[in-house]
Amino acid sequence: QVQLVESGGGLVQAGTSLQLSCTTSGLTFSNYTTGWFRQALGKKREFVAAISWLGGVAVYGDSVKGRFTISRDNNRNILYLEMHTLQPEDTAVYYCAARMSSRQKYDYWGQGTQVTVSS
Repeated sequence: QVQLVESGGGLVQAGTSLQLSCTTSGLTFSNYTTGWFRQALGKKREFVAAISWLGGVAVYGDSVKGRFTISRDNNRNILYLEMHTLQPEDTAVYYCAARMSSRQKYDYWGQGTQVTVSS
């Protein structure tokens, strides 16, 4: 059974930093491209970042480029998202997801963790 479990969300002030983690199990983590998405209340899900299966390539959504960093630990099967200079518009539920590197569609999703940034 594949599980992705996010952690690290919370309530923070604007301008501060937060790190999210996504602990995975039930899949060969190093075979999967992994990513972060977010969904704010009343809005569509937004791509945040993705990282290739060996960690050599990372891509970011325009709204987080330069502030967020995605990384992964293939030995511990954990995906990370470092978020800096957080702004109220970063408030959302953050989800991690995984897809086979040969596929475009994300097959597995976590349950999400809430990040709230106060001004």
